[in-house]
Amino acid sequence: MAQADDVIICEYCDAVYRRTPLHRHQSACCQRCGGVLYRHNPLNVQQRLALCITGGVLLVFANAYPVMTISMSGLSNSATLWDSVQILSHGSITFIALVLALAIIFAPVLQIALLCWVLGFALGNRRAPGFAACMRALEGLRPWSMLEVCLLGAMVAVIKLAGLLEVIPGIGLIALAALSVLMIFIAGRDIRDLWVQV
Repeated sequence: MAQADDVIICEYCDAVYRRTPLHRHQSACCQRCGGVLYRHNPLNVQQRLALCITGGVLLVFANAYPVMTISMSGLSNSATLWDSVQILSHGSITFIALVLALAIIFAPVLQIALLCWVLGFALGNRRAPGFAACMRALEGLRPWSMLEVCLLGAMVAVIKLAGLLEVIPGIGLIALAALSVLMIFIAGRDIRDLWVQV
């Protein structure tokens, strides 16, 4: 009989399979429903932790520095991600401000913090306290983290406003772009293999 670490259960149809090693760019699919069971992950724990710490630094830059500066007739105004949430919170669309804060600030912060927590212990071949809850939270946070949508909106705003005003992309926008790519790479990928590794 296979050990518990050797089997994987399809999350779509509950079919059980024995886990086999995959090569680069390969993925294992369910024979019953066609769902992806797991993919090859070329990163080890140290590399993942380094990318998570880099993501934390980029997140600080993305929230602390202006995303863009708009100038017209000698007057200029800068806005950070947090400023956009505060501006939306005034008026009748406060709920949208809460959703925006969750999608571009709180969900990414929680994802990076939880990944650093889990990977920090995994570096010493140990499971972090609350490992199961952290892994469930990471799976639940994945659809709520929408940095790439925010980046797309900021880029559209820069392009649209560039014809009317002087628009200067800020450090926050560059950090947001780098963070969006990084979050897709570290948090958007399958992290279930950590159950086996630690």
